[in-house]
Formats: sequence, structure tokens, C-alpha cells
Amino acid sequence: MKHSTQRDKQVRRVILIEGSANLLVLILKTIVGLSTGSMAILADAVHSLTDLTNNVIAWFVIHFSSLPADREHPYGHRKFETLAVFVLASILVVLAFELILNAVRKEETEVATSGIELAIMLGVLVINILITIWQHRWAKRLDSDILRADATHTFADVLITSVVIGGWQLSAMGYAWVDRLCAIGVALLVFYLAYNLFRRAVPVLIDQYAIDPQELSNIIGNVHGVKNVYRIRSRWIGKTCAIDLVISVDPALSTEESHDIADKIESIIERRFDASDISIHVEPETSQ
Repeated sequence: MKHSTQRDKQVRRVILIEGSANLLVLILKTIVGLSTGSMAILADAVHSLTDLTNNVIAWFVIHFSSLPADREHPYGHRKFETLAVFVLASILVVLAFELILNAVRKEETEVATSGIELAIMLGVLVINILITIWQHRWAKRLDSDILRADATHTFADVLITSVVIGGWQLSAMGYAWVDRLCAIGVALLVFYLAYNLFRRAVPVLIDQYAIDPQELSNIIGNVHGVKNVYRIRSRWIGKTCAIDLVISVDPALSTEESHDIADKIESIIERRFDASDISIHVEPETSQ
């Protein structure tokens, strides 16, 4: 429990630092967008505002997901983290649609450019790249899905900002069609990134089994004293899984002997699958 609390604190610290970086990026993009008259850069600034909002939401989600189980949430609050991954993936999809729509509907407008504004936008790009690398490392170290999702989102920002910079420069040179083509390509990549996040989050949210029931049945069925295994269920809770099942034993066994069999099964499952919540109901084997 102590390790989990420390992990959550570190995740919140990473999100807080990233949020501060996104605030700086938002300010820089707004300044450049207003000074050059580039709608693409201003739109990217609005996108950075959504990134900052996501950081705030994610920070509170991590706070609530670390709360212990209660009467309304007997399995705890870890699915809040998975839900946040789903929300971030949904935002990526919306962002991809916006990129395609903007590429198709974009009107050719005259924009200004200079070395100072270009240097600022390249600096923004470097900040996003560094944040992405740093956040991916922390996501791996803390094994946090929400940090992985956020790092993926930041990587999408790198791609989008690159397209915005290229489109901005090409628009100033009169090659607007290249900007549109690049935007559509980035949108397709963002769709792919969102798809991978959905693949991770959806099975958890719809309670797809965490462990193959047949595999569990085979393992438990080999335990001495177990007659049959029934109603095997498992689900993910954050990074760990909960398992509940029913076994039947010889009706002549004492309560203590039946309890010992259940303890042995629980020990095997804990070692094999690192499950955090195991519920085993023991029933006497009835003759058919």
C-alpha cells in the first residue's frame, strides 16, 4: 500500500511538471500566432490549452484512483486511471478529425514569418520532444498507463507542431497544398496512436477476463482435494487483477481441511498471476 501511494505521488508530480511545460508552450504559441497572423499556430495554441486541461484532469484522476476501497467502490478506484486513458484516446480521435477537417477546409491566407518566431516555434518543438522522452521513461519506471497515454498525446503534439511549423513556412512561400497533405498524414498517425490506447483501455472497462478461465481451471483442478471448479471470473483492477471462483471438495472433509485447500489455491494463484484480490467459495461435491 505504501509503495502504491508513493507511486501515485510520483505520477502526480510528473503530470504537474508536464502541465507547467504545457502552460509555457501555450503562452509561446499564442504570442507567435498573434504576431504572425497564422491561424494554424493559433489553433495549435488552442490545442495546447486542451493539453493543459488534460493535465489538470489527469492529476485529479490519479488522486481519486489512489483512494482505498469503500462501500460504493468495493474493488477500489483504480479504474479511474483506465477511464482517463480512454478519455485521452477519445481526445486524440477528435484531434485527428479536426486535423483532417482543417486540411480540407483551410482557406489560403497570407501569413508573416521571421527568424525570431521560427526560433520560438522550434523551441516549442524541442520542449515537447524532451517532455515526451522524459514522460515515457517515467511511465515505464512507474508502470503507469495514464503516463503512457499522456506521453503518446505529447508525441502527437510533436507531430502536430511539426506540421504547423512546416505548413506555416510553406504557406508563406505559397505552397499551401503541401501543408494539407502533411496534416492528413499526421491525422492518420494520430488515429493509429488512439487505436492502441483504446486496445489497452476498453478490455479493462468492459471487464474482459484478466486470466483465461480454462488456464485457471487446469491449474486449480490439479490441486489435491479439488473435485471440480465452477464459475471462474477475473477482471483487471488497475495493474492487478481480481479473481473469484467456486470449487467443490469431498463433503466428508472438515471445515479446516476445506479451508486449507482454499489457502493452497490462493497461494498458487498469487505466485502465478500476481493477483491482489482472490475470493474462493468452497462447496461440498454433490453426487449427480
